[in-house]
Amino acid sequence: MKPYYIKDLKPDEAHRIEDRYLVRNVDIRDGNNGKRHLYMNLGDATGDIQSVKWSLTPDELKAYSKIEPGMVISVVGRCRDYKGQNQLILDSIKGQAKEDTYERADLYKAAPEKPEDMYAYIVGRIEAFEDEDLKKLCLSFYEGEKERLMYYPAAMSNHHAEYAGLLYHVKRMMEMGERACEVYTFLNRDLLLAGVALHDIEKLNELDSDENGVVPEYTLEGKMLGHLVMGVEVIGERCAELGIDPEKCLLLQHMSLTHHYEPEFGSPKKPLFPEAEMLHYLDMTDAKMFDMEDALRYVEPGGFSERVFTLDNRKLYKRKF
Repeated sequence: MKPYYIKDLKPDEAHRIEDRYLVRNVDIRDGNNGKRHLYMNLGDATGDIQSVKWSLTPDELKAYSKIEPGMVISVVGRCRDYKGQNQLILDSIKGQAKEDTYERADLYKAAPEKPEDMYAYIVGRIEAFEDEDLKKLCLSFYEGEKERLMYYPAAMSNHHAEYAGLLYHVKRMMEMGERACEVYTFLNRDLLLAGVALHDIEKLNELDSDENGVVPEYTLEGKMLGHLVMGVEVIGERCAELGIDPEKCLLLQHMSLTHHYEPEFGSPKKPLFPEAEMLHYLDMTDAKMFDMEDALRYVEPGGFSERVFTLDNRKLYKRKF
């Protein structure tokens, strides 16, 4: 068992922390004093923490320039409070940890359901579509990408940035979409669920994930285009290959393009039909609920979380009942 899970760290600069953590991202920056500083986001299965090594010496700069996302490193440091969040001030970095010195389950976040079960649920719902075009189209993606779907996250950081997080995100959106169709009976169930199934499918090519669900960086296409535009393109290509009805193809392309809703989040247009509008709210709701659940997971009842950047830097309260 790890001696210092991130969930258990408390601000106490007098206390020395020594443990192994996963490098989620790393950056060496210039400081105002002419020195260079190392910034890392370190993580384990219980969360992440911003970490800093101040004033690098020339030898440290040379050594730490070799640190990459996805590595597991041994560090020594002290935890402090920085603007309402825990921060790990590093005294030293002992180097990359050997695999036989840690348990993988202690370091890698994972969706709470088995990938095989989530995949079976999603494909089962697709196979139940009455619309043969939408069924054929969605199955072509899910059957063709089954291997990567088993471990791919839905983000580099923030919501569903975990092993099999993409499947978990799609499954819960499908469950919510089913219920939405029971209330808003004018919605086309197959179209809405097809939109759910395909809205993030190009995360598979936007994110450069390893088989632990850790994303060191975006792909070139991900940086230049993003999964919304990439989704429009691949849906159009696949529809042409399979002979899908042109209107259905256009509607699904529109759903991919508009599900972020606002230009600042990547959508150049807002949804223009009900299923596209509902897709946006299903996506947003699942993302926010994930972030809230994650932030409160280890908070004691009656207490507050650290500030959550994705939720407008709010500190969340955990109810006592």
